[in-house]
Amino acid sequence: MSATDGGAHTPETDAAAAAAATERQHYNGAGSGTAAAPTDRPRGAKGARYSTAVLLTCAALGVAGGLLLAPANWISTILFPGLPFVSVALAGLWLLPSVIALRLLHRPLVGILVGLLAGLVIVPFSGYGFASVLTNLWWAAFTELPFVFVIWRYWGTWMHYVGAIVVGVVYPVLAWASFNLGSMTVGLQVTFFAVTLASCVGATALGILIADRLRRAGVGGRTPQPRP
Repeated sequence: MSATDGGAHTPETDAAAAAAATERQHYNGAGSGTAAAPTDRPRGAKGARYSTAVLLTCAALGVAGGLLLAPANWISTILFPGLPFVSVALAGLWLLPSVIALRLLHRPLVGILVGLLAGLVIVPFSGYGFASVLTNLWWAAFTELPFVFVIWRYWGTWMHYVGAIVVGVVYPVLAWASFNLGSMTVGLQVTFFAVTLASCVGATALGILIADRLRRAGVGGRTPQPRP
């Protein structure tokens, strides 16, 4: 039987025990009676951590987003036939909950999660059933897309606007037939694209502002200040 097996202390076993105690304190906040520093910090996709606080924040943002989008969905639907430009001016609102989540939490896929939750919230009120969930996920995907390409390791402010610009161009193209853009003059078509872009970029800017104020209020845990 070795000295270790018999319970004897050696410099090596003492060091190992100290290291183990430090690790337990780091992850569990126990050991010495002193509260451990929060470990809820942003990581890449491979080592992402989703604490209860992060999940509860996503749930709150999802519910709030659903309560915002439920009336916006009806307003957009009503205005769609006669006032398509006003209808599309609301398009950016579908980005708002996911932008706030990504800006605030700096976690992979929280934008998708919040979009999913917001979609589920509005299912009973939208008139489109679970198609509303797919719609919300489609918009949320564009908020997440720029960060996918850097494997969620860089959270520059400008990257949020990349997603907004991309969806601001893609949406009118995909909705060309629905809005009958082919029957419009070139000037109106350009205006339609401009309104969609302005809506998406404006909603993204609002989401960034809200997230930054929530962070200053202590919501979202300890995340690094976003880069410009």
